[in-house]
Amino acid sequence: QRRSLAPSQLAKRKAGDEEEDWHPPTTRKRQKPVSETESGECYRSPFRKPFAQLTNRPLCLDSSQHEAFIRSILSKPFKVPIPNYKGPLGVRALGIKRAGLRSPLHDPFEEGALVLYEPPLLSAHDQLKIDKDKAPVHVVVDPVLSRVLRPHQREGVKFLWDCVTSRRIPGSHGCIMADEMGLGKTLQCITLMWTLLRQSPDCKPEIEKAMVVSPSSLVRNWYNEVEKWLGGRIQPLAIDGGSKEEIDRKLVGFMNQRGLRVPSPILIISYETFRLHAEALQKGSVGLVICDEGHRLKNSENQTYQALNSLNTPRRVLISGTPIQNDLLEYFSLVHFVNSGILGTAQEFKRHFEIPILKGRDADASEAERHKGEERLKELISIVNRCLIRRTSDILSKYLPVKIEQVVCCRLTSLQAELYKNFLKQAKPVEDLKDGKISVSSLSSITSLKKLCNHPALIHDKCVEEEEGFMGALDLFPAGYTTKSVEPQLSGKMLVLDYILAVTKSTSNDKVVLVSNYTQTLDLFEKLCRNRRYLYVRLDGTMSIKKRAKIVERFNSPSSPEFIFMLSSKAGGCGLNLIGANRLVMFDPDWNPANDEQAMARVWRDGQKKTCYIYRLLSTGTIEEKIFQRQTHKKALSSCVVDEEQDVERHFSLGELKELFTLNETTTSDTHDKIKCRRCVNGHQVRPPPEGSDCTSDLSQWNHCADKRGLQDSVLKAAWDAAVTFTFHHHSHEEQRGIP
Repeated sequence: QRRSLAPSQLAKRKAGDEEEDWHPPTTRKRQKPVSETESGECYRSPFRKPFAQLTNRPLCLDSSQHEAFIRSILSKPFKVPIPNYKGPLGVRALGIKRAGLRSPLHDPFEEGALVLYEPPLLSAHDQLKIDKDKAPVHVVVDPVLSRVLRPHQREGVKFLWDCVTSRRIPGSHGCIMADEMGLGKTLQCITLMWTLLRQSPDCKPEIEKAMVVSPSSLVRNWYNEVEKWLGGRIQPLAIDGGSKEEIDRKLVGFMNQRGLRVPSPILIISYETFRLHAEALQKGSVGLVICDEGHRLKNSENQTYQALNSLNTPRRVLISGTPIQNDLLEYFSLVHFVNSGILGTAQEFKRHFEIPILKGRDADASEAERHKGEERLKELISIVNRCLIRRTSDILSKYLPVKIEQVVCCRLTSLQAELYKNFLKQAKPVEDLKDGKISVSSLSSITSLKKLCNHPALIHDKCVEEEEGFMGALDLFPAGYTTKSVEPQLSGKMLVLDYILAVTKSTSNDKVVLVSNYTQTLDLFEKLCRNRRYLYVRLDGTMSIKKRAKIVERFNSPSSPEFIFMLSSKAGGCGLNLIGANRLVMFDPDWNPANDEQAMARVWRDGQKKTCYIYRLLSTGTIEEKIFQRQTHKKALSSCVVDEEQDVERHFSLGELKELFTLNETTTSDTHDKIKCRRCVNGHQVRPPPEGSDCTSDLSQWNHCADKRGLQDSVLKAAWDAAVTFTFHHHSHEEQRGIP
């Protein structure tokens, strides 16, 4: 038999006293196991230990002994059940405070990080003395947001944060975000809110709750924007309807929220609802209030302003995409709302700023008064610019497609011209003007003329009733005329609009937004669309807030069949995003250019992919051209914008008021004639304007003047022969493309 040569076996054999022959093991039958007690031997492994019985616990305990036993168990500190474990205990260690310096919420050294606050650098000696539990940390914008912010938006967020944390103006916590439309003011404010709700240099949230107050049509839009950019990280509370009791219950619940983890830290509410329920909101405090379309607060005497001003919150942000130049006292009201006292009281402001500036702007002012006025204006601007940030829409040209804005002068039809002259002859509105003051009848005359410029159908009822100025006017209408159906050929502007819509529909898949100041004009649009079988949607003051959001979302969808979106500029011109369309027709001008600008900015916004065309229709030689000239004049803070027709006389001399009620039938454009444009020969632009020339200052924003030969827009060229007499147009990418 062979023996194993395994080392273990060799060792055994050497250890033995005598050598024995090796025999293979013989198999034995399995026997019944013998218990330890029977054999007396124990086969249990020496490495196994039996469970010890808890003999130290008494079978029956009284209450004090039981409590002492439980306390002894709970008093033992938690430790990881791994022998000699030295690693970290995780982000949320149970019952153990993390050692070391406090750290920011997000990495400030990550590529592309937007750092709003950086702790001061400390020397090695100061670092030894500083209390680690009180050391300030970086404030870094959430990377989810900082990755989508454009350079001007990053700058805007930094400016907003510096203002509301009192770092720009010590003791003041407010600011005005006055960027032009389409620059992403909403996203910048959402970034500010999210940052303040989550972090601060003190390693805790800066605020517990924030409130957004906006026009009723934008409440749902704000809710959607928060959802879009924060993606479920936060649950805002949007109040856009309900009974008084239900709204009060929600508002009380919002105001009673406390602590670091508030369930709904953002309230979105309309100005109207806020004013009606202000009492419930004034019982507590809010960390931040944001007022969208803040130019609503230009009058410090109205109830909305006073209700918001009494809100217990130091941090206030006012958003307004329109220039804050309406009036010096309105300017004061807006600044005073966000930073009370920065310009003194209203009386002090009037004495120190308003009177000297107005005197210096007067045509008869002395040299000393002009110099003093300029100094005070510079002082005012230097103060306000510390809490106001404004960037123009020129920035958008880097990110958005081309925008071509065109002012289209349309000649009156023979019916419109006869009605216009007949009205001026009978009503004699010029005679009602005394000492440059405008009477109620003159205001009524302005409205009648504006409606006549849109379409004779709008003043047909007055002709039937033979009101002042319309005596015998019914005979001028075609035989058998009725207002039940629209007749585009009776209005110059309606005729041009009909051409624009027909050419657009037949040559492209573009959608069109139609904007007017009058719901009666929207009624005419509806009749035209039904007649031409265009699919359309309409938004005016009668539509509920919830329905507005739904129709806007549906219209913007590429698959929606609607061709036209009709919009009342009074009801929904502010803040709506209508990027589903890329052509917009401004059918009639408003006294306040801010209203027109707001309405025209609906299509040229973030998300727009197509070239945008804006058509501003004016009736040639009529009151509409006078209104447009008023808008384009460059004026001082005190007299640049007229807000309401009741305020017209503030900015018009007696001669200018009389000129409102004239009709120039011989011109192709009264506006073009007034400026005596040197860049045109026989109405056609042949060269750029002379450098430094004042003759084109009022139209400096328009790159080109053009008759039919100078047009590049095929849609407008097709409509030219209908009623167009002249155009001004502006190209958003002129500078980038090197066009003079």
